[in-house]
Amino acid sequence: MLDEFIHEPRVAYFSMEIALRNEIPTYAGGLGVLAGDTVRSAVDLMIPIVAVSLVSRAGYFHQQIDAQGRQIEQAVFWEPERWTRALDAKIAVPIEGRTVWVGAWLYVVEGHMGGRQPVLLLDTDLNENHPEDREITHYLYGGDTVYRLKQEIVLGIGGVRLLQALGFNVRHYHMNEGHSALLGLELLRRYTYPTEDVRPGESLYDLPRVRDLCSFTTHTPIEAGHDRFAYDTVQRVLDNDFDIESIKHLAGEDSLNMTRLALNLSEYVNGVAKKHAEVSNAMFPGYRVHAITNGVHPFTWTAESFRQLYNHYIPGWCHEPQLLMRADCCIPDAAIWESHVQAKQHLIEKVQTLTGVLLDPKLPIIGFARRMTAYKRPDLLFSDIERLKTIARQHPFQIVLAGKAHAHDENGKHLIEQLYAHAHDLAGAIRVAYLPDYNIELAQLLTAGVDVWLNTPLPPLEASGTSGMKAALNGVPSLSVLDGWWIEGCIEGVTGWAISDAAGRAENDGHELYDKLEQVVFPLYYSNDRSSWIKVMKGAISKNSSYFNSHRMMHRYATEAYIR
Repeated sequence: MLDEFIHEPRVAYFSMEIALRNEIPTYAGGLGVLAGDTVRSAVDLMIPIVAVSLVSRAGYFHQQIDAQGRQIEQAVFWEPERWTRALDAKIAVPIEGRTVWVGAWLYVVEGHMGGRQPVLLLDTDLNENHPEDREITHYLYGGDTVYRLKQEIVLGIGGVRLLQALGFNVRHYHMNEGHSALLGLELLRRYTYPTEDVRPGESLYDLPRVRDLCSFTTHTPIEAGHDRFAYDTVQRVLDNDFDIESIKHLAGEDSLNMTRLALNLSEYVNGVAKKHAEVSNAMFPGYRVHAITNGVHPFTWTAESFRQLYNHYIPGWCHEPQLLMRADCCIPDAAIWESHVQAKQHLIEKVQTLTGVLLDPKLPIIGFARRMTAYKRPDLLFSDIERLKTIARQHPFQIVLAGKAHAHDENGKHLIEQLYAHAHDLAGAIRVAYLPDYNIELAQLLTAGVDVWLNTPLPPLEASGTSGMKAALNGVPSLSVLDGWWIEGCIEGVTGWAISDAAGRAENDGHELYDKLEQVVFPLYYSNDRSSWIKVMKGAISKNSSYFNSHRMMHRYATEAYIR
């Protein structure tokens, strides 16, 4: 079953999580969705790639929310045999002195234009393994630090070994975040100098060769967000064949820092937006961090009504999304609006089904959906309830929210409870709906069906962000803080609007948000001349979607990172 994939050299793309389809819960959020879009664009562009991730049999978690807004997490077990095929090869990795066998499931990503690319989902739930080891690949981002290290051993070291066992010819390794950085240690073990050629004090490892084989994409703009493991834990859990002093030289003296390890073992390193690359260069002096701004997969994130619209007026857009720059002059206003009305109606129906809240199709909908955590500031929109009500009396509007808080993020869970309380406070003035269990399907409906996409991160903590890019594909303009991709994507009044204080004071963002809604966004939406609003919709499509897509992103990776 692998014959069609092992006849040519491939890029091995390693990611702890990957969003393949709504029924396969092997992703937690933006990192996994980006990984899925990366593979889907590789399929469309015929870039030979093989993705490596974990099977995550218990998924991330299924989110339930009670009447008070309390998040309840439930494991969401899925059956790999339903969507994938088991591969015959197995390899072993030593963990805590035991031999842990690792197998894999093959999922084939099939593009809408006939392309196919393989994804390997690593699995330790095998009869040969100790009961404790069978669960290593069960829970995505679950367990304690030791569990996390075991997962990263399986992903990095096990992934490299399994690719070799299956007969893949890997020309390059791409680490999507630092979780897979241990693959570099496995490559160092593979590529060593002949012992007789190594003089005292020199390294046995062919570091230049390994660095030339590897690229690393960092996504985290804060030091605390990078995986670290104490060396006493590393020595107990990791294969003792690795020279701990060499690891310290590459990964840090105090603890094994996975980001430092990836930086030192990669010739090409990039951040996921221009601003993020600047932040990363400041965080990691001595390393050169390039900028490849993220993008989203055009076909996946475009609603069916807009797919048909683009197919009619801009044929070829799906393979060459840069053609969307013609949207502002080639597509009639009425056709844009009708496509939006259809997408909005689909969202309204889903909201009623999930929450019982019936939205009014004539009123604008503000959408906010992402991981619920403090730096995303989901509560900024509700920082002054009375002013929000005042704005709504003049310009009625509605709000749809969604997002999961990490199971261990108590502050994030509290934010969801606060949002529920705010919705209660606004009853009778503003309709607010919170959609539970945010996933690919809901993201597709939300980003296409709202009228304004809101993003309020605390700068500079938004590395990139991609939800606004998805909205733009459907003609939905963003109202966002100037951080991440929006610094590059915002053309004020053309593609959307910025929330920014002239003095750069984050504490004023709430006032700026209300001012922009009250004085600019809603007056434009309610103006007698609908064409003025549709002009901004077209600007989002022609100026943002034509550039911030994963096809452009993959062209950059192929020419700058993979082929050097």
